[in-house]
Amino acid sequence: MVVPQSSAMHEIVTAALVREGRVLLVHRSPNRRAYPDVWDLPGGHIEPGETELAALAREIHEELGVRIATGSATHLCRVEAGRGEESVRFSAWLVGEWEGTPTNVAPDEHDEIRWFRPEEVPPLAHELVGPAVVEAMRGAHT
Repeated sequence: MVVPQSSAMHEIVTAALVREGRVLLVHRSPNRRAYPDVWDLPGGHIEPGETELAALAREIHEELGVRIATGSATHLCRVEAGRGEESVRFSAWLVGEWEGTPTNVAPDEHDEIRWFRPEEVPPLAHELVGPAVVEAMRGAHT
């Protein structure tokens, strides 16, 4: 008898860096296995033992070369997608403060980064996240 293994859900954390009414998005490289060739929030996998904010700080530093002020992070939304081994939980955070200038330090993951005003935000890889980001940007006085 085969007993199905319980599959661990992949947990992803992303950040909406917002400054002067604009949000920073990354364009996922066309050769990415998951969600290729689309705009998205920067972020990545939560490693075992990491909190969401610790993972967020690490991922944003790895991808954009900046150090976020985790105290400035506000939780935006959580979205679950997929089934079984493909199931993923996305957690998006709004970040208003960081040190450094965001640069694409992960060109193998993203082929472009760009600032967008709320009305310019393109459809994101996770369609439910985009409206939450735009709504938060319109409510934020940054």
